[in-house]
Amino acid sequence: MRTSNQQALIIIDVQNAMFDPSDPVYQGEALLHKIQGLITKARSNHIPIFYVQHEEREGTPLERGSQGWLIHPSIAPQETDVIIHKETPDSFFETKLRQELVQRDINEVVLAGIQSEICVDTTCRAARSQGYQVTLVKDTHSTWDSNDLTADQIIQHHNNVLQWFASLKNADEVTFE
Repeated sequence: MRTSNQQALIIIDVQNAMFDPSDPVYQGEALLHKIQGLITKARSNHIPIFYVQHEEREGTPLERGSQGWLIHPSIAPQETDVIIHKETPDSFFETKLRQELVQRDINEVVLAGIQSEICVDTTCRAARSQGYQVTLVKDTHSTWDSNDLTADQIIQHHNNVLQWFASLKNADEVTFE
């Protein structure tokens, strides 16, 4: 039985394509600022940081190797960070994420990123179903408006739903130990 939490920060799909000026993610600059704060706190406490990087087929904005596919430069990974490549909304499905977490004896993950109702939601549920303690940073994930709901409504809805799978905290409430 573990006597202490081993935490990791997981940043999901914060890639250049998500900040395209013609259709940027909701409150993108605020999102980047809050993620920068989480990264600073994690680094100062020697907490591992995982960047999840989504890729799609050739010719799409998230084509592997394209400018849009790259992690946003304002939160760029360092050499010691782990980058996980994925092709589905689930950051665990057919990736090395679980293996990397097990290798570091991580039992609690702190999640932030894009897209609230798809990759953030799926990864949150998958992490919980695999036995991880999950903290969802409720003011540090984002999305776009849909035909029926605003981005803000989608974010709030997913915070309400995901409280069954995760502890919800604002970025300024997150602590790393």
